[in-house]
Amino acid sequence: MDLQDLLNDPGAEGQSPAKESPLKSLESDLKLYNESIKEVAVEIMVEGISAYPIFVAHQHEVKLGELILDRHELNTGWTIQASTLEEFVEKGIIHKDKKERFIKQYKNAHNFMCLFVIVPEGGNFVFYPYQ
Repeated sequence: MDLQDLLNDPGAEGQSPAKESPLKSLESDLKLYNESIKEVAVEIMVEGISAYPIFVAHQHEVKLGELILDRHELNTGWTIQASTLEEFVEKGIIHKDKKERFIKQYKNAHNFMCLFVIVPEGGNFVFYPYQ
């Protein structure tokens, strides 16, 4: 799934304009965070921590991964925490039986950041290209 898929609500056509999706601000923040996220992804892979880095994007308190970019410190809309596929499996976010399926869907970590985007409605995985 791409970020644009989350940004556009196909069921909203013909309705009065709704408030702007918070995911628009995520896309804006990702442009600022791009280099930092890529550096952390490469570090996770080079140090042998995981071949599958996952970045958690949220606007709440989340106990998952390690804080790398704090929205309060950076005066942005989204906080980013670094995690791994292994932690997602360990915490039951990705079921052990679905791990191989996830790996098949996982895009090249040198070209795309894997984001787990958490919004009030729930969470979803998004692969966003490095700029």
